[in-house]
Order: sequence, then structure tokens, then C-alpha cells
Amino acid sequence: MLLESLRNDVLHANQEIARRGLAPHTFGNVSGIDRTGARPLVVIKPSGVDYATMQPADLVVTDLDGNIIEGALRPSSDLDTHTLLYREFPQIGGVVHTHSEFATSWAQAGRSIPCLGTTHADYFYGPVPVTAPLSAEEVAEAYVRNTGAVIARLFQERQLDPLAVPGVLVAGHAPFTWGKTAAEAVEHADILEYIARMAFRSVLLGAPEAGIPPYVKEHHYTRKHGPKATYGQQ
Repeated sequence: MLLESLRNDVLHANQEIARRGLAPHTFGNVSGIDRTGARPLVVIKPSGVDYATMQPADLVVTDLDGNIIEGALRPSSDLDTHTLLYREFPQIGGVVHTHSEFATSWAQAGRSIPCLGTTHADYFYGPVPVTAPLSAEEVAEAYVRNTGAVIARLFQERQLDPLAVPGVLVAGHAPFTWGKTAAEAVEHADILEYIARMAFRSVLLGAPEAGIPPYVKEHHYTRKHGPKATYGQQ
């Protein structure tokens, strides 16, 4: 069986998004990528398979063009979004797509999540952005691939670092997150949902959309992720 260790990691990550309540029913998927071989290979959840019954052998291995290398089941219907993100963001090693309640609500409203507090600033360098809606032509041409394309275009146009902004809201759809590993991508999905829930309540309470001052945002992000980070253990 190809990529047994990565299969186990991706299986656990898929089960985690269900366990954490981020993917009701089968509304979500996780993938991971191995970039060490002659060509990168992606391991991804099979389409529509229940998280509780899924086994490592059920996961599907593809190349970055979406060709199935190993697996008897159909891969996730979001495969082309995952592979495009891996091509465009070579720093990442795992991708998560969920329909978690509050993050999806912001996506459906077509609104980015402003940085209203330090919890947000600890993990996302600035607002969680929302993409432009896909055009009718993009949907008709290749909906899933163009979902990845609008994400990549947003990051390119705004010159965003995908490691500093490890997630996005696809307008009218739902969030995607990523990380250096599949496990880290799940953590970012969980944190994004937490941030989205707090931001929703804060806005209802009248929080100004400008959020906390830029120097506070900068301090909180760099103390956790900067070259002189003080958070955690060395």
C-alpha cells in the first residue's frame, strides 16, 4: 500500500474534523501531500464515505493532475481544489475543507472575518479573507478547479502569505484551511471556526469592524510566529 504513514495521518485528520463537529454527515474532507518522491502524491478522503467506518486502504492516492495512482474508490469531489492549492502553495502539506457552522455563515454572507481580538491575531495575520464569487463561466468550465483558482488569485492579488493566513472563505460556499501537515490544517480549521463564532457574537454586540489596533495585531502574531517568538517551548 502506497504512503501508509501519510494514509494513517490523513485518516486521523478526517476523523478529527468529524469528532470536532466541523464536518457534519460527510460535509468535509482532508488531504495530505508527499513531496519527497520523484513526483508529488496526494492522499485524500474518498467521496461520501462515513468517517467512522473509513479505513486507511479506502483513501485515494492521486498525482497533482488528479490522476488516480492507487485506490478503488472515487476521491473527494473537491480533489481539484486541493491539487490546485498544492500546486500554488508549495509551502503547505495538508488541506482541509469543512462546512463548519459559523465560518460557513461568514462565507455565505460574502464577508471576511475582521481581526477583532488577540485570539484571532495569534493565528491569522489580518482578516480571514473571502474570495470573489465564481463567475457563471468559471462554474460551467470547471467549478471545483476554479474554486481553487479564485483562492490562489486572491492570495496573489493581495500578496498574502499562505502560512501567515492559513485559511480562506469561499464566497457563498465554505472555508478551506491548510498547514504544513494535515494535522496542522485541522487545527487551523478548528481555530477558524472558533474565531468565526466569536467574531459573529462580537459584531452583534457592536464591536467596531476596524478591530484591535494594528500594533496589537502585530505583537500577538509575531510573539507566536515571528523570528523572536516567545510563545511555547523552544
